[in-house]
Amino acid sequence: MENLGKLIRSLRKERKLTQQELAKQYGMSRATISGIENNSLSEIGIRKVEAILNGFGYELTAAPRQSKRPTLDSLKKVDFHG
Repeated sequence: MENLGKLIRSLRKERKLTQQELAKQYGMSRATISGIENNSLSEIGIRKVEAILNGFGYELTAAPRQSKRPTLDSLKKVDFHG
């Protein structure tokens, strides 16, 4: 979500909109927009984020996580004694 907040802030600033103007456009409070941009909301409706992104011409999509933990197959390929 952190990256989404940064993206929304960047898009808003590119269009020279204040948080208040963006909030009014989507029927939200300025505090909600601030919370989205700063990743400080404990919960945010995905539809709110999606509406804002759609308004900027972006689409919300999902992608598989990149695993930080190695898989068994990747560990088998590592020469630890070498």
